[in-house]
Amino acid sequence: MGPPGGARNPVDPRFISLFSTFEIQFPTNDNLRTIYQAILGRHLLKLPNEEIQMMMGDKLTDVTLALYNYILEKLPPTPSRFHYVFNLRDLSRVYEGLLLSTPDKIKSAEGFLRLWRNECLRVFHDRLICAEDKQLVVHQLAELVESKFPSCSAHALASPILFGDFRTAAAGMIDPMVADMRLYEDVGDYTAIKPILEEILGLYNSKKKPMTLVFFEDALEHLIRIHRTLRLPQGNSLLVGVGGSGKQSLSRLAAYTSGCAVFEITLTRGYDEILFREDLKILYSMLGAENKKVMFLFTDGHVADEGFLELINNMLTSGMVPALYDEFEKDTSVNSVRPEMDAKGMVSTKEACWGYFVQKCRNNLHVVLAMSPVGETLRTRCRNFPGMVNNTVIDWFEPWPEQALESVATVFLAKEDLPDAFRPKIVEHMVTVHQSELRRANYVTPKNYLDYINNYKRSLAQNRGQIDEMAGRLGGGLEKLIQAATEVDLMQKELTEAKVVVEAATKECSELLEVISSSTTESKADGAQKKEEKLNIDSVQIAEEKLEAEAALEEAIPALEDAAQALKDLRKEDITEIRSFAKPHMLVQKVTECVVILRGLKDVSWAGAKSMMSDGGFLRSLVEFDKDSLTDKQKVKDYMKDPTFTFEGLKSISTAGAGLLKWVLAMVNYNNVAKTVEPKRKKVAEAEKNLRIAAKDLVTTKQQLEDLNSQLAQLSSQFQEKTTEQQDLKTKADVMERRLTSASRLIDGLGSERTRWTKDIAELDSRKERLVGDCLLTSSFLSYTGAFTFNYRAAMVYEMWLNDITVQEIPLTLPFRLEDILTSDVETTQWSSEGLPSDELSVQNGILTMRANRWPLCIDPQMQAVTWIKMKEGKQLDGKIKTFNDSDFLKQLELSIQYGFPFLLENLDEYIDPVIDAVLEKNFIPSSTGKLVIKLGDKEVEWDSNFRLYMTSKLSNPHYGPEISGKTMIINYGVTQQRPDLEAQRENLVKEMSENKALLKNLEDTLLRELSNAAGNILDNTELISTLESAKAKAVDIAEKLEISKVTAHELQETRVKYTPVAKRGAILFFVIASLSTITNMYEYSLASFLTVFNLTLNTSKKDSMMEGRLRNVIEALTFDVYSYTCLGLFEKHKLMFSFQMTIKILEGDEPLDPQFLDFFLKGNLSLEKSRREKPYEWFPEQGWQDLMRVVQMGTVKLSPEGRMHPLAKLADDMETDEGVWRAYYELENPEEAELPMGYHKSLSVFEKLLVLRCVRMDRVSVGITRFVISAMTERYVQPPTLDYLNIFKQSTENTPIVFILSPGADPAFDVFKLGEELGFKPGAKLKYMALGQGMGPKAAEFIETGVTRGLWIMLQNCHLLPRWLKTLEKILEKLHKPHPDFRLWLTTEPTDRFPLGVLQRSLKVVTEPPNGLKLNMRQSYSKITEEVLSECPHSAFRSLVYVLGFFHAVVQERRKYGKLGWNVPYDFNETDHRISMALIGTYLTKAFVNQDELIPWGTLRYLIGEAMYGGRVSDSYDRRILITYLDEYFGDFLFDTFQPFHFFNSKDVDISVPQSGHRDIYSKAIDSLPMLQSPEIFGLHANADISYYTNATKDIWRDLVDLQPRTGVVSGGVSREEFIGSVAKDIQAKIPEQFDMPLIKKDIGQPSPTQVVLLQELERWNMVLSVMKISLRDLQRALTGEIGFSSALEELATALFNGKLPGMWARLNPATEKPLGAWMLWFQRRYRQYKDWVEKGEPKVMWLSGLHIPETYIAGLVQAACRDKGWPLDKSTLYTKVTRFTEASQVSEKPKYGCYVSGLYLEGAGWDMEHSMLKKQDPKVLVTELPILQIIPIEANKLKLANTFKSPVYMTQARRSAMGVGLVFEADITTAEHPILEARASSVNLDLGFEHWDDGEGIDGTESFAKIITPPAGNSIAKE
Repeated sequence: MGPPGGARNPVDPRFISLFSTFEIQFPTNDNLRTIYQAILGRHLLKLPNEEIQMMMGDKLTDVTLALYNYILEKLPPTPSRFHYVFNLRDLSRVYEGLLLSTPDKIKSAEGFLRLWRNECLRVFHDRLICAEDKQLVVHQLAELVESKFPSCSAHALASPILFGDFRTAAAGMIDPMVADMRLYEDVGDYTAIKPILEEILGLYNSKKKPMTLVFFEDALEHLIRIHRTLRLPQGNSLLVGVGGSGKQSLSRLAAYTSGCAVFEITLTRGYDEILFREDLKILYSMLGAENKKVMFLFTDGHVADEGFLELINNMLTSGMVPALYDEFEKDTSVNSVRPEMDAKGMVSTKEACWGYFVQKCRNNLHVVLAMSPVGETLRTRCRNFPGMVNNTVIDWFEPWPEQALESVATVFLAKEDLPDAFRPKIVEHMVTVHQSELRRANYVTPKNYLDYINNYKRSLAQNRGQIDEMAGRLGGGLEKLIQAATEVDLMQKELTEAKVVVEAATKECSELLEVISSSTTESKADGAQKKEEKLNIDSVQIAEEKLEAEAALEEAIPALEDAAQALKDLRKEDITEIRSFAKPHMLVQKVTECVVILRGLKDVSWAGAKSMMSDGGFLRSLVEFDKDSLTDKQKVKDYMKDPTFTFEGLKSISTAGAGLLKWVLAMVNYNNVAKTVEPKRKKVAEAEKNLRIAAKDLVTTKQQLEDLNSQLAQLSSQFQEKTTEQQDLKTKADVMERRLTSASRLIDGLGSERTRWTKDIAELDSRKERLVGDCLLTSSFLSYTGAFTFNYRAAMVYEMWLNDITVQEIPLTLPFRLEDILTSDVETTQWSSEGLPSDELSVQNGILTMRANRWPLCIDPQMQAVTWIKMKEGKQLDGKIKTFNDSDFLKQLELSIQYGFPFLLENLDEYIDPVIDAVLEKNFIPSSTGKLVIKLGDKEVEWDSNFRLYMTSKLSNPHYGPEISGKTMIINYGVTQQRPDLEAQRENLVKEMSENKALLKNLEDTLLRELSNAAGNILDNTELISTLESAKAKAVDIAEKLEISKVTAHELQETRVKYTPVAKRGAILFFVIASLSTITNMYEYSLASFLTVFNLTLNTSKKDSMMEGRLRNVIEALTFDVYSYTCLGLFEKHKLMFSFQMTIKILEGDEPLDPQFLDFFLKGNLSLEKSRREKPYEWFPEQGWQDLMRVVQMGTVKLSPEGRMHPLAKLADDMETDEGVWRAYYELENPEEAELPMGYHKSLSVFEKLLVLRCVRMDRVSVGITRFVISAMTERYVQPPTLDYLNIFKQSTENTPIVFILSPGADPAFDVFKLGEELGFKPGAKLKYMALGQGMGPKAAEFIETGVTRGLWIMLQNCHLLPRWLKTLEKILEKLHKPHPDFRLWLTTEPTDRFPLGVLQRSLKVVTEPPNGLKLNMRQSYSKITEEVLSECPHSAFRSLVYVLGFFHAVVQERRKYGKLGWNVPYDFNETDHRISMALIGTYLTKAFVNQDELIPWGTLRYLIGEAMYGGRVSDSYDRRILITYLDEYFGDFLFDTFQPFHFFNSKDVDISVPQSGHRDIYSKAIDSLPMLQSPEIFGLHANADISYYTNATKDIWRDLVDLQPRTGVVSGGVSREEFIGSVAKDIQAKIPEQFDMPLIKKDIGQPSPTQVVLLQELERWNMVLSVMKISLRDLQRALTGEIGFSSALEELATALFNGKLPGMWARLNPATEKPLGAWMLWFQRRYRQYKDWVEKGEPKVMWLSGLHIPETYIAGLVQAACRDKGWPLDKSTLYTKVTRFTEASQVSEKPKYGCYVSGLYLEGAGWDMEHSMLKKQDPKVLVTELPILQIIPIEANKLKLANTFKSPVYMTQARRSAMGVGLVFEADITTAEHPILEARASSVNLDLGFEHWDDGEGIDGTESFAKIITPPAGNSIAKE
């Protein structure tokens, strides 16, 4: 192990004792020479050149050691050079490089010497951080070479010096079969190696993800250095440089060149040490099992847990991570190498195999650490993990030099179309911009520079493309206009000639037409056509009639067919049978007769029928019967009348008869139809006949017509030819005429455009040339200015960089505006409608957000950016607003990237999760699909180009390192404010003008597009001409509107200017309240909350018909409304500071205060040297005199316009000339109210009087500030409004939470419950409340959800106890959408920096604490007491006692402001104590009234109030004594004594008494009559108490005001910090005495007495202090010189010494003290002198009690010694004290036999009367009085009888004792005089405590202050004894 010191802690001696300890000394130079000479000599034998052996053999090691020792001496490690640790490892690395030399490449001594120089530079030089250190090494190395090897020096010292073995690397990569014999050699200069490495880079890009690298000289140097290390066995590197300097890119290329694979971890969500170990197992499988050489690239972005570096440290030092594998995995690794070991004949035990595996992995492993040097992180890591320095070769990357910047810009701009004359100037300007001295805390890295170049290229291409497109359109339109104008004359001539030809052709056509008309066949054709039409009509009619007749016949056909079938069914035999009847049946006879009738036979009888049927052909004749010949069938019908004469009836008689009947019926039916049809048939036949005749005539007519038509066709053909010819001529003439008209319309309509477009084209050409400079400025703006304020951006862009472009004579648009190129009015108007303010700063921020290459990271304390982004992206952001704390943020980010959604990461702190680095840097990786893919965590995600990432932080001034600055676009969002209604009107006008401009542009684009895209002759496109005319008309109309808008805008601007005072006051007030967050984050106010107050003021302020009156009313109302609103959320101690800050800012807005005077008032005289002019009077404060010298100096240089010096210039002279008036002024109790002496009251302004007050009476400055505010702003600005809960409720809304910021003891819950009951929100019902604690978050969220929907009040108490859940609360509030109007959220919290800014900004903040001052405190108490409350108790004394209780409550609260003067322990007396005490009074007085008891139970009330309620909080017995004294003073029958009226306080100026019993208003008036500023005598304290209170209050105000002032840069000079610390440490070391020899002292003492035991204990503690001081200072000196590293303890020690404070490691071993280091050292030396005298001369006659470590033990030893000597029981013995008249130890002749004399005690809160040897009141302005020597006397307790004395505590320090009782030493008995009771009671509490700090720390003259005697009130029970 190493020796303790630095980062190595000492080992416990008991542990060391268990070992045999050996100390190994560092080898001497001779030893080192022997070792390294042996190594070198053995290697030189391998080199055949004897010259090398002769020249180098003996000298080189000596030279190496000389260089090594020189570096050790000149370059020790320091805090800023923590890595300058050089040891034997570095020497070995030099020789390792020398051993790489081979005979093939190193052939001469000078070549070998050059190799040695290279190795020395690589090992010693490359880690150096500045040019001075590097030059130191280079110079010494050159000096050694020139002195030892003069013949070789020229070649060896030539630069550049580049060694490597990569000359043949590319060949081996192309063809693996080629033997890669790589030998270490001098590779030449930069030009020689650049082509080689470019070829290797090309091979790398063909196989890996392509990299664009520019090989400037520095890049080549670093690449070769990294490559050299990777080629060495176990070679590891630590690369140190800011982000973007090329560490990773060069490492990857170096690894590829050296044949190493690259291994990197990939951070995922929740990546921890377990996952890291799993990744390391993969790495070691590559190293061991696969036997690959691997470069493990580990960056500071990979350090998700500092524990990772412990594993890295193990890898560097031992090659293996402890406990990486379990036993099974370890066996697998062991077995993987066993065959290899067996093959080599090695022993293959498990341990041997494991060692072989580890060694194999270590040889293959090359760790490359890429770290940033920014901040203390790397320094701390190197201290905690020394392997990072000891086991790596360090390469320190410096900022890119100018040559590198020029090379990069030249390469990247090589393919850009730039004028050759300007190309070098553009590159030079880019370098200038990047190297600009910004004088701000801002990081500019190479990434910014590359981004600048890329922005320039992109901007140039985009703007050129737009200009080319516009020029093309204008050119096309112009060409059409020119074409139209040139063709007009030609068309006019052609049109005249064409008209003559058309007229001749028309005449010829007319003549031919007459001929055709005379030979027309039109009449014949008409006759034939009519005839044909009639025939057609007749044909149709005949066909219809024929169809009708045939249809009717068809109806009878079925019957005929049935009859025919019936006849066929009859047989001849059937007829014969009928015929054979002599007398047939009547029906049969009738049938046959019918047949006879139908056949036309004459004999109609049976006989005739028989005769007819006898014919053999009878049936056939029936079948063939001519049915159409029937003429009359009426006779047959007569037969049919018989109802029995039917087919069915006859069939039953005779089948034959039935068949005949069926025939008869068919014939009759047919005959009936035929009679109707026949006429029709005849008519049809006749018509058909006529039709045939007419058709024949028609054929003849048509033939004639055809002949005539043939003749007509010939004539018509001739006419057609003539007509066509005439029509063509006419068409051509019409086209010419139309074109002529169109050309005239086009020229008339667009004539003005032709002129303008011609100018526009020329302007575009000029603008295109100027783009070279314009884009330079816009690109620099996008790359470098985001983090700065508006004014600083303007200074950079419009002054610094624009001037450089002008000087370089690069073309540039003047006047130049960023907005003209980067955006448009249309776009900015759109942004404005989405919530982005329209001022220039906000527009710039919008440009940076939308145009920058890098994703925006918005510094957005006022939430402007996040509001705009949410409105801009709208619903697309649903579910895509996350923080790093959300478990699903990575999943949602992945979806957004994949599908092209926007994604918002809000509420960022200074930590950016490295898991999104790939997204920030847009690290795309190749994919098989050809799409862009990015690796997010361990997943590959397809990239959608529509994806946008936004990041916002509510931190007002975060610190982001260079890595974050390079990956993101940090944008500083600011605020502005104007009158809202006018601003809205202006924005509407801007919007309207923008819309008109956009429409005008669209119309012009339409003109150009139509003109450019028109095909053919534009004059033929009438629709286009009309469109162009319409567009032109609209354009003219819009142009007129724009002119009107300009007039309106001017008028509106004039109106806005009138409201400038309101806007100015609003801006001042907002920035005042916004700056309060620098004091505490709880004072966070958003612009939205301010605007709420602003708008409310506009609506509620008094109206006035006159503008001036209205403005005055608004300004006054706004100022007070903002004051009242802000004070609601401020602690009392900050309200006066706020009033003053607001006042000076308002005054600065009207008539600026002198900045030097203001700076002096806040900071005083900051000079490090004391003024040579001594202060003239002893009474004048020392610091005040130094401040006065500064005032005089400022007054001397300030001259009036007349040339007179400022009155302050003679202030010191005037003070010296008249001490009396100034001493009188100094002695005044309230000097701020008096006039300044010697006429200065008139010659100085109110503020300048404050400067004088600061010098003379610092304690009254806070009161002076109050008076200053009153004089400038009226009294109401120092009287904050009282807490009115109903008013708070009225100010709140359902979307505005109310946050109560708690002060000690405050609890607003009761008041909220009371308000809830009044408004119908009863606690437990409609008012839900809960106290937050562990695990209560979900329940609270459920409460809020219920309250939002049902309109409840929700109260969450103690939010500070659950800070993590508050982030969830913030999200819940952000997602509130239209909550119930009755919903209210009440939160209570103590001040905490973990409270979300989002909740604070949107909330109404209310601080609950007692107001500052007796009057305001009582006013607040009475604001909660109504007349109804006072009427509840009928006792006449109740109202008076309530007033007395309120006064008592205010007094005990107000005492707290006096710090330790007020209470030993600050108690949380609160309103609950007051409320319950009032209830107790009411209860007991009501009981007394009911019982008619005249006596008031004073004892009970005093006990309940003093011991139970208020006293229950009091833990200190002396504080309890004060409390009881107050109650004795205020509660008693004397309150109602009419003969001797009671007064709380009565002086010539102030009389405070109890008002007469009556209405509440009487008491309110009495409270209002109280003085605003009260004397501490009202509380029973001495007036001096105000001095300490006001002094501390003033210092607090100054400290807070300084924090609120704008930061200015300061220039430091003199010695460095490290030199200063070293000198202080050396000075202290010289003053540390030797330790006491304890064994010798114990031997001399022998058997110790009790006090000697105390001495031995004190000396042991003292020796321990000395030991720690010596060791720590020694280690600090060694650390400063670089012998050891800095530990955290040494860092703290160094910081304390630098700041002049007592180091914590020393303070812990010393008695409690509050001294600064200087005063403490004097005290330390005096302590030593006392110890030394005690050891050498015996116990001192007078013990300096302050010099003892634990004085209690010494006092106890005194009592014990007396008890031993006198035989007293120790438990019944005590001591008492007596103040002597001795003031110095020399006055004491001998030590008392029992007890002792003690010195070093000081009185606070009282004075000492030396004449009467008793306490007295303090003298004015004397805060601490040294007490004479005190005698401590042991005594038996029962014999102690004291009169006119009381017990007074003696404390360790002015901090008194803590709440735990620590700090009390003993109680002293102090003599005091009896006083009248009322006087004693009036002063009973004034002699209690003193103030905390002296000007020089503690004590008088800064020499001593340890124990303080504090005087309690007289008149107590002890004093009366």
